[in-house]
Amino acid sequence: MRSEPGDDMVRVLIIDDEAPIRLLCRVNLEAEGMEVIDAGDGPTGLEKARSEEPDVILLDVMMPGLDGWQVAEALLDDQRTRSIPIIFLTARAEVRDRARGLDLGGIDYVTKPFNPVELAPLVRELIHRVGQGERDDVRREKIAELRDLIEPS
Repeated sequence: MRSEPGDDMVRVLIIDDEAPIRLLCRVNLEAEGMEVIDAGDGPTGLEKARSEEPDVILLDVMMPGLDGWQVAEALLDDQRTRSIPIIFLTARAEVRDRARGLDLGGIDYVTKPFNPVELAPLVRELIHRVGQGERDDVRREKIAELRDLIEPS
């Protein structure tokens, strides 16, 4: 990740095969002062993650060819990209899919349809918390939320 002094613009990479979703995310994130890079497929997303050094990745799961699970595994296996936080952004809303995303190393899981206005605050909060060394805490909280869905009190 970039960490130049005074450089506080958040750089977001969106990897999604649906152009309207990429545009929706781009418009809302750029309106909040974020820089947006996008990719329409997994291989291009991996290449951009390695070359553009985003601060966070919004990653769709259901893509042809290289799906989001495979992209996440490749990102986490690569020394250059393993520290970039991944937020899964997908229509796959089942608890087992959310659990798989977190198990793979994602730090959050947003299901489509989603409120695009909520994206920028979510991204900022997660980047802040990861920057404070709270990546594992965030993941534990998300796993606890899943447990609550499975085993209500």
